Amino acid sequence: MHKFFGKFKNTGTILLVSSSCLIMLTYGFTNISSKRDFQLARNMDIFFSMIREISLFYVDETEPQELIENAIDGLLSGLDPYTTYIPESEKENYATMTTGRYGGIGALIRQVDDYVMIIEPYENYPAHKAGLRAGDIITGIGGKSTKGLLGNEISELLKGPPQSRINITIQRNNEPDPITKSITRVEVKIDNVAWYGTVADQIGYIQFNGFTENAHQEVRDAMKYLERSHGIKSVILDVRGNPGGLLMEAVNITNLFVDKGEDIVSTRGKLKQWDNTYRARNKPLDPDIPVVVLVGNSSASASEIVAGAFQDLDRGVLIGQRTFGKGLIQTTRQLSYNAQLKITTAKYYTPSGRSIQAMDFSNDSANSYMPDSLINEFRTKGGRIVYDGGGIMPDIEIKEKRASPVVFNLYTRNHIFNYATHYAANNSEIPPVSSFHISEVEYKGFIDYLEDVDFDYQTQTEASLKKLISAAKLEQYYDLSSDLFQELEERIRYDKKNDLETYKDDIKALLREEIASRYYYQKGRIEASLAGDPYIEKAIEILKNRQIYNSILAGSMKF
Repeated sequence: MHKFFGKFKNTGTILLVSSSCLIMLTYGFTNISSKRDFQLARNMDIFFSMIREISLFYVDETEPQELIENAIDGLLSGLDPYTTYIPESEKENYATMTTGRYGGIGALIRQVDDYVMIIEPYENYPAHKAGLRAGDIITGIGGKSTKGLLGNEISELLKGPPQSRINITIQRNNEPDPITKSITRVEVKIDNVAWYGTVADQIGYIQFNGFTENAHQEVRDAMKYLERSHGIKSVILDVRGNPGGLLMEAVNITNLFVDKGEDIVSTRGKLKQWDNTYRARNKPLDPDIPVVVLVGNSSASASEIVAGAFQDLDRGVLIGQRTFGKGLIQTTRQLSYNAQLKITTAKYYTPSGRSIQAMDFSNDSANSYMPDSLINEFRTKGGRIVYDGGGIMPDIEIKEKRASPVVFNLYTRNHIFNYATHYAANNSEIPPVSSFHISEVEYKGFIDYLEDVDFDYQTQTEASLKKLISAAKLEQYYDLSSDLFQELEERIRYDKKNDLETYKDDIKALLREEIASRYYYQKGRIEASLAGDPYIEKAIEILKNRQIYNSILAGSMKF
């Protein structure tokens, strides 16, 4: 606000009188530089006058901060969803998004009915060291009940300055009495590289979930370890589900694999100061190792910078699904009273010149993907044809397998999670993840467990049949075909019972992941999830056949 009023010289004063909400504005317009400036000043005067009138005369008491923040939210709602207001109270949460650091106990939590449950303690952080487990229900913090508190409220209570102490009361499955733990908070650092290892002979794999500070160093360290300890000759970089982060981390990660001086991404905005081309500034770690980049429809922002650069520079093969299409750059601007504005200042473009922004937020009636008629053709460094129009289209597309109703319900209703908690309570250890599998005997134990918890679900077929029966009864046709309807209902019930056998392999895979996470935490979950992953299998196939790999990058072979 002060920057705007800086355009006026000696034209008056602005006085905001605290919480009394008496807002006085006096200024002149002798040096208005343009009609736009006049309109802005005029409407700001109207806005402040309206706030004053509401504060003075509205029948009920109003809160000035709430009024203003609601107005700010309304103002920003007409822009893109990435331009947001950050009040002083939320600065720490925003800092966590960029640094990956916060003061706390180190645990994932989730709302379950009236309480919040620990989903996963971070390995070697206070929650883990204090013996908190996945499945523990947080019933009290600091001696006060947490019943009815939401997940974000619990999260704020668990956070705090490093070295400060907190008392947490939990209720554990099969334990009759509550358990109270005194835990000392520490600075928690969320790793960008979630897991790395090998998925086949001499084929490395690195999964990273963010682009916060020093992400490139984590990738560099992972690559050096894989080359030194496993002698890898190719690598898979997995950014599926990675929502992005810092632009420079994306540039520096790409620089590990491309020659110094190569264009990686450029930005263009309304102001010239936002027009930049970011190039590889350093000697690469390994400019020749074959690379596959795995992408998905939630790979966004910095993930798309990496994917777009690898594709446009013909540096690696992309496998997966079209990426999200967030090609907008945000910059943080400081406001008064320690508030901040995260504002979209530019769009970014891949080395070939593509903008991969999918949504047109400037068009009120659009807010949709770019129509095919406006999609443009571009060329990679080696001459391959690529397109803009929203997201990065992979070189090899993998069709997502849709979860069956029984698998979907087992997962979303927490039966997989709860059984893993039950399993861990009765088994002190399991073999290493690579050797751990769900046996037929263990799967039978899961089926028995479901009978005790009265598991049931409704299929689309079942829902449609119920609608049909209701319509038939309404139109008085039901009695004519009641035997047929009853036979169909019985058949569906029989098929549902068999679903647990039909989809056994899918269910076993989810059980293996969840149980592995109880003993080996996030790294165990990720390692378990790689078995049978069609993305990984296709990547291994391509990397093992150098002729196919080179043909894709040369544009002579398409999938």
